Amino acid sequence: MGEFKDKKILITGGSRGIGLGIAKHFFNQGAKVAICGRKEANLQKAKAEIGDIIIIPANLSKADEVDKLFQTLGAEFGSLDILVNNVGMNILTPFILEADIALWEKVLDSNLKSAFMCARLAFHLMKEKGGVIINISSIAGHRAAPGMGIYGIAKAGLNMLTKVMAKELASFNIRVNAISPGVVRTEFSMPFWSDESIYKEIVKGVPLGRIAEIEDVVLLVDYLASPRSAYVTGEIISLCGGAEA
Repeated sequence: MGEFKDKKILITGGSRGIGLGIAKHFFNQGAKVAICGRKEANLQKAKAEIGDIIIIPANLSKADEVDKLFQTLGAEFGSLDILVNNVGMNILTPFILEADIALWEKVLDSNLKSAFMCARLAFHLMKEKGGVIINISSIAGHRAAPGMGIYGIAKAGLNMLTKVMAKELASFNIRVNAISPGVVRTEFSMPFWSDESIYKEIVKGVPLGRIAEIEDVVLLVDYLASPRSAYVTGEIISLCGGAEA
């Protein structure tokens, strides 16, 4: 109940996985937490698991639903201290030049456009007092990987969005950073870590010899959201156990 007590925070995609872990952490630190997601049932389940948080159903690839999300958030909070753009998705695309245009748009809308639209409206809730925006990116945005083509391009765009916003929002005392994890142990990544042979191949390239846990991401979000990182903005921080060393 220290530096985050009564801070107002929105976590997109907060009903499961990394987003749920972040929501739990800040709620336990005394923050006023709001989460959004597409499925009401998942949001209700998360609320039952966490406690008295605000849940707002929204498909963040649609501008009108993002508008409604921030209208509701503005009415509930009045302002915003922290935005965590966590929502995202990947569909394996072995050869991107054969990918359907609709698939291209779906992946970019989820990983890049949604973060832009949320940050754009969060700015109006932050500009008077300052704030923090944290984008959850991926090491796929730094290097090409089989099957991760469109996803990697979207995350690379998110990294540049982070840097541009950090420059433009610094005068408003709004800091913007991104975290680029490798494989994190979530339901989303289960096909990679649940198969022992695949897991062994993955960790061969990780000097620390394991994949990331949700708590690893949560602790870095905590740091970037706190006054302890008051002089940190525009950074894309890899969280990959040394895989990019």
